Amino acid sequence: MTYCIAMRLNEGLVFTSDTRTNAGVDQVASFRKMHLFQQSGERCFTLLTSGNLATSQNLISRLQIQIEEKEEPNLFTVGSLFRAAELIGEQVKSIISHNAQGQQNAGVDFGSHVLFGGQIRGEAPRLFHIYPEGNFIEATEDTPYLQIGESKYGKPILDRIIHYDTGLNQAVKCALISFDSTMHSNLSVGMPLDIAVYRNDALELSMERIEADDDYFNRLRQSWSAGIKLLFDDMP
Repeated sequence: MTYCIAMRLNEGLVFTSDTRTNAGVDQVASFRKMHLFQQSGERCFTLLTSGNLATSQNLISRLQIQIEEKEEPNLFTVGSLFRAAELIGEQVKSIISHNAQGQQNAGVDFGSHVLFGGQIRGEAPRLFHIYPEGNFIEATEDTPYLQIGESKYGKPILDRIIHYDTGLNQAVKCALISFDSTMHSNLSVGMPLDIAVYRNDALELSMERIEADDDYFNRLRQSWSAGIKLLFDDMP
């Protein structure tokens, strides 16, 4: 299992993902779920994946090969974020269909969900949730964040705090608390975390890894836990 959050806010985009892959109590491993594609000064994209690991890795490899071999279209030649989301959706659907051949009764779920966002020069930043069927929805001002994976435990804090005008720093803090709440309740989500923050029109993106011993994250989760207990004790 995994957990990923992406936000489309007035100031830019925030992406956060964990790295845990769980195929049973004795098969726990770490795999990166966040992937960056960018041409400095022209376009930058972030993909977060959840679901079948083989499908997700196949998708990322196909997208990279398309760029390297200059296949048309590819993520560096499409004219809009919408076309890029269509391209990814087509690839997801194709991979799942191919992998599922002859496996209908094997009980294997080849599905993979993708959060995809970024910016192309001359176009506003956009954010999409792409489904295993290849279709997708887009984040809006009314619904500025999207989740995939084990989303239910971390959703309440997002619902209360995140709105379109939330600042990027506050959004990052909220995302980390959402992950802390999720990890407290579900062992299938775990450290380390990957986070990327994109400010509008920067057209450049980098990823930061947060390890289990990160000082800020540990102070944040301790303060959040203590604050909730104090508030509870003070309630009539």
